[in-house]
Amino acid sequence: MLRNLKPLRLIRQSSSTSTNEHETPKIEKTINSVQLLGRVGGDPQRKGSEEHPMVTFSLATHTNYRYESGQFLQRTEWHRVICFKPGLRETIMNFLKKGQRVHVSGRITYGEITGEDGKTKTTTAITADDIIFFQSTTQ
Repeated sequence: MLRNLKPLRLIRQSSSTSTNEHETPKIEKTINSVQLLGRVGGDPQRKGSEEHPMVTFSLATHTNYRYESGQFLQRTEWHRVICFKPGLRETIMNFLKKGQRVHVSGRITYGEITGEDGKTKTTTAITADDIIFFQSTTQ
């Protein structure tokens, strides 16, 4: 339970010389992992700058609900997927098409974008580390 958690201690490096002077501070491991299996909402687009190029596309996933009456409802979630890895970026641009089924592994990231009106808005995206392409049956 959350109430049993102990507060974290700050790690400070002392300016005085001691036997522990060369010890590295203990860094806590964390996990930010996302896996999505869905269909591509549109052909990928190149974005970013020359120094920081990226590819972006949308991915739809859905959840099925069944009411007590027996009626089904499908809720669709749209995810913004971005990729900075050079080899994967090119593979996405060359082979990924709208409607294709893919599995995306990556991490969730947050940022800010300045619009044409000068206002900033927060963004949420999945930064892809790996993508598995499934064969399309419509071709």
